[in-house]
Amino acid sequence: MTDLSAPVSEPSFPPEADHDVVIVGGGAIGASLARGLAGAGVTVALVEAVPSERDAHPSYDDRAIALSLASKQILDGLGVWQCLAPRPAPIRQVHVSDRGHFGLTRLCAAEHGLEAFGYVSDAKALGLALTRSLEAQPVRLLCPAEVEAVSIGSDRARVTVRAHESQQVLQARLLVAADGGRSLVRRLLDIETAERAYGQCALIANVTTERDHGATAFERFTSTGPIALLPMPDDRMGLIWTVREEDSERLLALDDEAFLDALGAGFGTRLGRFLRVGRRSAYPLALIQAREQVRERLVVIGNAAHTLHPIAGQGMNLGLRDVAALAQVIVDARREGDDPGRLGRLRAYRRWRRHDHRDVTRFTDGLVWLFSNRLPGVTAARNLGLLAIDCVPGVKGRFVRRAMGLAGRQTRLARGLPL
Repeated sequence: MTDLSAPVSEPSFPPEADHDVVIVGGGAIGASLARGLAGAGVTVALVEAVPSERDAHPSYDDRAIALSLASKQILDGLGVWQCLAPRPAPIRQVHVSDRGHFGLTRLCAAEHGLEAFGYVSDAKALGLALTRSLEAQPVRLLCPAEVEAVSIGSDRARVTVRAHESQQVLQARLLVAADGGRSLVRRLLDIETAERAYGQCALIANVTTERDHGATAFERFTSTGPIALLPMPDDRMGLIWTVREEDSERLLALDDEAFLDALGAGFGTRLGRFLRVGRRSAYPLALIQAREQVRERLVVIGNAAHTLHPIAGQGMNLGLRDVAALAQVIVDARREGDDPGRLGRLRAYRRWRRHDHRDVTRFTDGLVWLFSNRLPGVTAARNLGLLAIDCVPGVKGRFVRRAMGLAGRQTRLARGLPL
């Protein structure tokens, strides 16, 4: 979680204050949007419920976040990328395989004229970089702060917040809900969701392998779920191991040696033995989609709008593309003297993002079904599909472009241009 624990400056902000935008949720998505808007002259208040340690340094136990090339461009344009330390590890090769079957896809960035397909960062490093980049911006930060009520009027959104033992009312022309898959704002405004549990958990840890990862990301599909290993700084690898819900507690309870043996049995010996594992955690997996993502004076973005399975590593990247598009729509409205919370503007944002949301959700959900299904015909089809990506001219290039977030209409930030 991004650290937003700086004290609120009461003389500058009376108990009921106007802003252009109020963002609820100070994680990577909400903080990135606040950074982009404030840097373009938009007045922003950012509300976050969970405090964190300001000087927390990335450690061995940090979660790995895969950032596509488009996400790197967006964070660079926001002034966040240059604050990341340690520097994110590049993904120069991708290796996808189906354990026990013939399907295999290998991708090399150099073959596509690229330095890397994307990069892998520590979650804490990203949070710290966002904190540092926000400190120089005129953003009103309220953390820890609890949202108590939300109302939407014809010309303003009002958010009642309890922070530092006092109640405050924030007013804005636009309210952005970026408060995660179990969004409080979404519930307070009775926005329905479509949800489907996968019956799986994602088991997260950092590991060290006997052989160097060689800047390669691995996705190994097994009978119990995919094992993803991402290259990280300091010769670590970020593990995202999808397991059945009934297996997650057993694996978490194993000692380190037994856990590494189980991981090796699932992944195989391509990286040699697994030598070390950091702190392990697990969370249940579900597909969650908000049925409404825009209303008059309201936008729902990031995991609050669409929570995906981590099988393709697209959740954070999809959210950052939301940030880049929404920031562009808001900044353009302000420059043109228009109201950024006007429904017509927000519907234009929704039309822009609809196809990307649909395509990524279908792709991710389809992969879960395809690689969880052990029927012989489905197994053969998916292995032929992996070979087709690897061998058929043109298929690999289209696949790579979409995975890097460069398909469809691009935002200014994703193209390396300022807001």
